[in-house]
Amino acid sequence: MEIPVITRRRRAHVKTAIGASILAVVVLCAVLAPVLSPRDPLRQSLRDSLRPPLAREDGRPTYMLGSDNLGRDVLSRLLSGSRVSVTVGLVTVTVAAIIGCVLGALAGFYGGYVDYVLSKVAEMFLALPFLLLGIAVMAFMGSSLLNLVLVLVVRQWVQYFRVVRAEVMALREREFVTAARAIGARPSRIMFRHILPNCMASIIVIGTFAMATVILSEASLSFLGLGVPPSIPTWGSMLSEGRSYIYRAWWLTVFPGLAIFATVLGINLLGDGLRDRWDPKLKNES
Repeated sequence: MEIPVITRRRRAHVKTAIGASILAVVVLCAVLAPVLSPRDPLRQSLRDSLRPPLAREDGRPTYMLGSDNLGRDVLSRLLSGSRVSVTVGLVTVTVAAIIGCVLGALAGFYGGYVDYVLSKVAEMFLALPFLLLGIAVMAFMGSSLLNLVLVLVVRQWVQYFRVVRAEVMALREREFVTAARAIGARPSRIMFRHILPNCMASIIVIGTFAMATVILSEASLSFLGLGVPPSIPTWGSMLSEGRSYIYRAWWLTVFPGLAIFATVLGINLLGDGLRDRWDPKLKNES
């Protein structure tokens, strides 16, 4: 049985609102992490190691989400880790979108030899094993936030390239492009002023899903010790450190895992909602 248009539109609005709310909370926690953190995320206290959440004994301070094996506050480290995830996600998605959209617009608009060369380059990057690439870059260039973003951008820009290339190839034959050519508009103006703005709906939807993928990839690399330096708290490194104590201190893995789950869920809900709201069939039926 087909779902009514009004119901589908209402679901799209609900998913967008829930996803945007979750993402707003994560971004707010990242921005206000220094203010919200009850303790220094790097401060160690072996006397308070592996304290369970909300435990209070002998007048010692309470750790809201417990402490790790070195006595560091889990809540403070979660808030600090959110800054890394949000920063890596936003920077990677922005840089990858710029590179992918520009190259995709060039390939789709000019076609021919330009399209052939850029498409082959994109296929080459698409064939690179992500984990092997991460290991190689971190081994030769060292662990840093910049190198981590570089690895993730290499993986992500191809998605934008393929979608924008296909849309530009369809749009370049439309009447408004022909009219722009007739009045003497330069090719660069036609691409970036007339064609690319009509691709923004697809670019934004891709960006939301790509950000979720980037956050998961950053957590995976940090879990393997290939992300940012160990001195910087991240959700992936917290999972990696907590796996040795999973039977003694469940909170070391549960809370970082929940943070990653909630963030990715919020971004995916936002992407689903935006995709459904901009669905041409839904617009035509409304």
